[in-house]
Amino acid sequence: MAIERVKEYLRQYGMEERIIELSESSATVELAAQALHCEPERIAKSLSFMVNDSPILVICAGDVKIDNAKYKARFSTKAKMLSAEEVQTLIGHAVGGVCPFGINDGVNVYLDESLKRFTTVFPACGSANSAIELSIPELEQYSGYREWVDVCKIKQAI
Repeated sequence: MAIERVKEYLRQYGMEERIIELSESSATVELAAQALHCEPERIAKSLSFMVNDSPILVICAGDVKIDNAKYKARFSTKAKMLSAEEVQTLIGHAVGGVCPFGINDGVNVYLDESLKRFTTVFPACGSANSAIELSIPELEQYSGYREWVDVCKIKQAI
């Protein structure tokens, strides 16, 4: 299971005990926020894309979506999310539990500026019912991120 892979990865930092395993699903931003009793925007969601034949993860706040113009300006290609099957194969975690921990080699991780407004955020931990609360410096340290990017915008309320 991917959560075991994440536990093993975080063990090297002495962080595996901080993983929160929930009795309910945290597979979406809304479900995770309910289960963790936090604001949806503090859920650090992981979006998977292909750039120049290499998979990438963009970790961003729960209340944002990709801004296509910013994404294209940064990565020189159109934002095209991976399919669920591609995510599992290329990233190493199933949709609903994707996170920057314990991922496949060769996956570049980018942290979106939308996260910087929070003291702590909650990324998943490899399963659809797990998370960990991390400060932004901890997220930087444990995610193995390549760089900060600004490729998102706040979702408009309907």
